[in-house]
Amino acid sequence: MTAFVAPGASIGFLGPRGTFTEEALRSDARLAAGDLQPMRSFVHVLDAVSSGHIDYGFVAIENSIEGTVSITMDQLVFEQDLIIVAEVVLPVTQNLVGPPGMALSQVKRVVSFPHATGQCRNWLAAHLPEAEEVAASSTAEAVRQIGENGADRDGHTAAIGTALAASLYGLDVLAAGIEDHDDNATRFVLVARPASGIPAPSGHDKTSVVCFQSADHPGSLHGILGQFSARDLNLVKLESRPTKKGLGDYCFIIDFEGHVADEVVADCLRDLHAGLRSLKFLGSYPAAGESGAGARRAATEAWQAADRWIAAIRSNIRGEANQ
Repeated sequence: MTAFVAPGASIGFLGPRGTFTEEALRSDARLAAGDLQPMRSFVHVLDAVSSGHIDYGFVAIENSIEGTVSITMDQLVFEQDLIIVAEVVLPVTQNLVGPPGMALSQVKRVVSFPHATGQCRNWLAAHLPEAEEVAASSTAEAVRQIGENGADRDGHTAAIGTALAASLYGLDVLAAGIEDHDDNATRFVLVARPASGIPAPSGHDKTSVVCFQSADHPGSLHGILGQFSARDLNLVKLESRPTKKGLGDYCFIIDFEGHVADEVVADCLRDLHAGLRSLKFLGSYPAAGESGAGARRAATEAWQAADRWIAAIRSNIRGEANQ
């Protein structure tokens, strides 16, 4: 697989070492050549990209159980001028980890990132119903607190995190696979400053935009969606978010198949921009998925065959009418 980032390009991610974000980052060979830099929060990552201190940021944006990671989405929609240039989907396995020798019956306190805790809600209710839940800035930070800080290594505090983090900080996995749903997965995105450029079409792409309505009136959302339907563009995600300007004032975040280089996509965005108060472009990028590479190859081959076909037809166009 061709590297997506240049060797040595800096990529910020949610630290410390051992987060699911790092696992996702290292799982994609396109990003392996980067200089990976752990940071304190998603906001710190995105701010560092915007300011030019790092080249790329890699952040979680959506989970199959907990839904949108609100802090990431709100930063991209309202606070930052960044574009998505790649996405990675990671199957997530949550683990309860603690000091060596700890028994499950000893756990009175569970520390983790709130999204991770939410993904294990049923398991915690069934096995640790009386345990206090404490928020941490990341799953790895929760594990690090127990592994390195004596105050948290009290024999009664466990964390939810990765097996990688447990091994890094000298802890044991007390219970593996404690997520409530086997199909738990998190979507991560690689973001960059717009000046870095939009990735070229791959044949299996996704485009993300934010639609701000001119006015709230009956049929306003239908009018937006009609632009996609009329062009047979498949939506893969539709979400409303409050604009933070008053109750009832919402914008719509839309992910759909296609690339801005495709004429049909460009035509759709042109009409949306003309009819809306504002349209924010969040990026066109290769879609994730195990079948992505094959789909891209098939699409490229189909397009090349179609191009040869139309070229053959156009070669038979007669000259000027008076000749």
